[in-house]
Amino acid sequence: MDLHKKLQQKLAERAAQGNLRQLKTTTSLIDFCSNDYLGLACSEKLRALIHEEEDKYKKLPLGATGSRLLAGNHILFEELEQTIARYHHGEAALLFNSGYTANVGLLSALPQRGDTVFYDEASHASMKDGLRLSFARSYSFRHNSLDDLRRKLENATGTVYVVAESVYSMDGDKAPLAELAQICQEKGAALIVDEAHAVGLYGPKGEGITVALGLEDQVFAQVITYGKAMGSHGAAVVGSKILRDYLINFSRAFIYTTGLPTHALLTLSCAYKLLPELEKEREQVKKLAWHLSKELNKLEGIHCTPGESVILSVFQENRDVQKLKKLASSLQLKGFDVRPILSPTVPEGQERLRVIVHAYNTLGEIEGLVQAIAKGT
Repeated sequence: MDLHKKLQQKLAERAAQGNLRQLKTTTSLIDFCSNDYLGLACSEKLRALIHEEEDKYKKLPLGATGSRLLAGNHILFEELEQTIARYHHGEAALLFNSGYTANVGLLSALPQRGDTVFYDEASHASMKDGLRLSFARSYSFRHNSLDDLRRKLENATGTVYVVAESVYSMDGDKAPLAELAQICQEKGAALIVDEAHAVGLYGPKGEGITVALGLEDQVFAQVITYGKAMGSHGAAVVGSKILRDYLINFSRAFIYTTGLPTHALLTLSCAYKLLPELEKEREQVKKLAWHLSKELNKLEGIHCTPGESVILSVFQENRDVQKLKKLASSLQLKGFDVRPILSPTVPEGQERLRVIVHAYNTLGEIEGLVQAIAKGT
């Protein structure tokens, strides 16, 4: 009972701060919240393709039944990883059960004692958690600051790693990947890029920003996540065959985890077949996001950033958290699924509405959201 009281006290403290997290079921509101950028999660075309392909693999078990190093590996894993490697211009790929697990599994296993890792301060929690499990020394550098990174690299020891996201999940801005790659080349550092929020949206076929910029030979590892634009689940680390073999042997998050179920693998295989065809959707979502950003920045007391992303941060001029939460509630009552992002997910003073635009949103929905925000501020 003493432990329950201690836990309840921590919950009460968070509630008093107005930051208590609670689960909500999905709603019938207009979606400006999910990461389903291209609409694949609800795609009837994808669903039909999965049904067509199911017969080919009907002899496989529904679940992997164990770790892939034991009973869990089968032909669909191998075929899909070859597809992933080719698609993202890598030599090999290794599947993990989620983006979180992939980052933890990679960053806890790769850097060794005596090595040094520099990560962008805005990096995802999964990256930071992976580094906490590593024996390497790790240091943050100021968000997208090449100068700060250069200064800190001067004091690096051992094998050096630089970790960044191609598109940052909270602010929606891009990393200066070409410049980061150049610095890493100069300093002999290995660059690791999380492409979670870029896959599907950037590149000739949605391969991500690493491929879009032609940097695949300068990036040591790409983390490709499937719970966003790919409309599914899981993740893969793309890199060299040696890296794949190393992770199979030393990544505890891979070794001690039951493999993905067959249906998840089949969904990913089919999503990769559709992804090259979604050029229209990629263009549409970017146009809608640009229009929404432009219109929101016309509103008094509202600041929206960045202009070139499908992930938009909407700040109120007064930065009042209670007013922000009230605005989010009013938008939901008007039929728009928009959520506030609060501390500790973002630093205090940087609370905002996180608005995500999708290829299936309409211009009318965009205009309606702008009007609703204007009336709610």
